Amino acid sequence: MRYVARNRPFVVRKGAEDWTARKAWNAKYLVDVMGRQLVNVAVTPHGNADSVVELEDDGLLFVKPYDTEEPFSKVIEKIQQQEFHPSMKEPTRYAQTQNDNLRNEYIPLFSDLPKDVPFARIALQKSPDAINFWLGNSHSTTALHKDNYENIYVQVLGRKHFVLLPPIESACINEQLIPAATYTPRTPPSSTSSRSLSPVSEMSQSPLQALPSASHDEALSDLVVCLDEPEENVPFATWDPDFPNERPTPYSQYSRPLRVTLDEGDMLFLPALWYHKVSQSCSSEGICCAVNYWYDLDFSGSFWPLCSFTRGVSLLTLGRDPRDGEDDDT
Repeated sequence: MRYVARNRPFVVRKGAEDWTARKAWNAKYLVDVMGRQLVNVAVTPHGNADSVVELEDDGLLFVKPYDTEEPFSKVIEKIQQQEFHPSMKEPTRYAQTQNDNLRNEYIPLFSDLPKDVPFARIALQKSPDAINFWLGNSHSTTALHKDNYENIYVQVLGRKHFVLLPPIESACINEQLIPAATYTPRTPPSSTSSRSLSPVSEMSQSPLQALPSASHDEALSDLVVCLDEPEENVPFATWDPDFPNERPTPYSQYSRPLRVTLDEGDMLFLPALWYHKVSQSCSSEGICCAVNYWYDLDFSGSFWPLCSFTRGVSLLTLGRDPRDGEDDDT
């Protein structure tokens, strides 16, 4: 409770080592339990789900993954195949729905986990809002962002690499309002409409076109970026601490990122509103698997208004309107 009260991240090494999931989960076990049950999977050409993409004219887009459903056994097979044979030009699949999926579509696996994390339940005085399952390979990365949740992140298989920035460094991350877009198959899968969206790079020349449909796998192998309709702008960090000379603010040079790697069985407490960027390394089976517990932020205390004030001041100093996206949960 004393550590949680400091509002600073900490790692409990081997804090989940005695969990059933740590002892039992491997690729075969996961397939045996989940089988061919349909699960949601995020698909991108480069593993860059929910990230900023730079266009040829130096413009920026906030691009979300293409979401589809596939049998779990196929998802894990494709994840392993890409990890072991990266030259095969497979799109990157990542199970990352973040919608309390362990108590929904992955409920057959939920009995292998505790329903709560005792120290978090006591320190935060609440139960988790969501418990999520994550499965991917080393191609998947998560861009710098923040969440309105206190996060207990538990590494089950493989390793996870975090880059962390405190909320006070909001002036460093160069938050901008960016048009939203989504990866979309250039040719739609046979199970969907046969009309194709024009990618961003072709919008000035090409209207919507009627195209022959493709098989599911063929469609996913050719994803293009399409602007969302209706149009939407998303406030998002555009500065990356791993590439400090790209899109910095005058304050980025003062950032002091924390870097931590979770090994199998480790548990990270990540306080709400801390910026974090995540990459991962696979186990010998070619997969990386984790679970996390999200506890809602206490908006009644002083922390939320203080962070909002700090963000507002930083945006004003950069000549931007702090009211833009002020209700965003990104």
